Amino acid sequence: MADLRSRPIGATATLGKTGYPAIRSATGGELDVVTGPSQPGFNPLDLLLASLAACMSMSARIAAREMGLHEVVERVTASVSGEKAADEPLRFAGFTVELAIDGALDHDQRVALAHRAEAICTVSNTLAVRPTVRVAAA
Repeated sequence: MADLRSRPIGATATLGKTGYPAIRSATGGELDVVTGPSQPGFNPLDLLLASLAACMSMSARIAAREMGLHEVVERVTASVSGEKAADEPLRFAGFTVELAIDGALDHDQRVALAHRAEAICTVSNTLAVRPTVRVAAA
């Protein structure tokens, strides 16, 4: 039987002589990238932070179900910031994730939920282990 939860993953960025990259996901989603400091939208660093925020919020919902807290969790907001490294190569040195969990939970439940969400989140798990990046010219 096919796994109905699996979905194609991947992204392609296309950039012409001028302008900004256009991103297309393996499922056909599209997104334009911006780089100007005052332009609304996402730059590549925003997309990385957004991926972590989205994954953590969804993982918190999964964790709430696992922990029997789904009925009391009203909303999860994951705010993510990145600290840029002071030395080369250009990169983030670390990330801060703040999970605001609305609902009838006590402090210990919120902490347990946040830790379980981190353990579930594919993006946080990937960032934690320095994955291999292979680049090839086509």
